Amino acid sequence: MEDCLFCKIINGDIPSERVYEDEFVYAFKDIDPVAPVHVLIIPKEHIASANDITAENSLVISKVFEAAAIIAKEAGIDANGYRIVNNCGELAGQTVKHLHFHLIGGRDLSWPPG
Repeated sequence: MEDCLFCKIINGDIPSERVYEDEFVYAFKDIDPVAPVHVLIIPKEHIASANDITAENSLVISKVFEAAAIIAKEAGIDANGYRIVNNCGELAGQTVKHLHFHLIGGRDLSWPPG
């Protein structure tokens, strides 16, 4: 989509600090991290939110989680734990209308969040 911030990042129109990339997924460091490791993992296919996951595009979601495991291991947070967060919709805090997941770790994460 022309006006989508994350599509522009995937296309290289907006710079980002890439952490991981494959055919389906692009991951980069969050510009406002809440933990020592804070990576955004996004499908390259534009999917607006979790509400828009279908049988036709759900394969990309498995690729997101495969990438998360690789990124966590490379960041050294796989053994002690990390969180994967998806905000769906305005009241949940979704500010970019492109499905994305926050991989957060490297510190003690309290519960409940927010």
